[in-house]
Amino acid sequence: MIYRLTLLDMFRALLDLILPRVCVVCGKRLPLKREHICEACLDDLPRTYYSKMPRNPMSARLNSHILGPVAYSQATALFFYRASTGYREITKSLKYRGAHATGRFFAGMLAAELAASPLYSDVDAVVPVPLHWSRKWSRGYNQAEVIGKEIADALGATLSPDALRRRRRTRTQTRLSIEGKAANVSGAFTPGDVSGLSGKTHVLLVDDVFTTGATAGACVKTLRESLPPVTRISVATLSCVEG
Repeated sequence: MIYRLTLLDMFRALLDLILPRVCVVCGKRLPLKREHICEACLDDLPRTYYSKMPRNPMSARLNSHILGPVAYSQATALFFYRASTGYREITKSLKYRGAHATGRFFAGMLAAELAASPLYSDVDAVVPVPLHWSRKWSRGYNQAEVIGKEIADALGATLSPDALRRRRRTRTQTRLSIEGKAANVSGAFTPGDVSGLSGKTHVLLVDDVFTTGATAGACVKTLRESLPPVTRISVATLSCVEG
């Protein structure tokens, strides 16, 4: 079998000499035909497979923050976030280093799982978890929107980035306790322009990382204020902290 290089391959090989592409997880140089993650790290990606489970530890955590007579909200993530491994760099590179292409690549993987799942394939609207305007201005983008757009495009759903608003700038959740995280986001969100959700039957809230479920739970409760009871609200993130 003869392997033929295309012009794009040759151009990429030339660029690799100047600025080598490396695996986002292990940092090793990538072969010509690979993008963002090497084959070994992709094979070992700690997938959750929660998209196949109506109830799982992630959805249990989410629903523990949603009080009152509301429908059970399902939740899924592509992989487990493990701070002790290089897999943490997938979300960190998007969130803090503007690696949009990497974010879109893994969001595409998540979208494929959603499309193949009877639990999520009927999603017709996607809502990214919002940033406070000051944080979005300093960062230049909202990482949840990058993920959300990729998912919405793949599912043929409406992207509604303004359906939620963050009314105050909250502290970073990283070092807070479970109780502190819940208090930190309490009352932080308010309904925005929900016109794009009119008539939708299954709304998907999207973010980069799911930890205790406090942020997602606050957003789901806020969305519920503007949506009829029959509208399903689910959550999907790139990664999820085990627990």
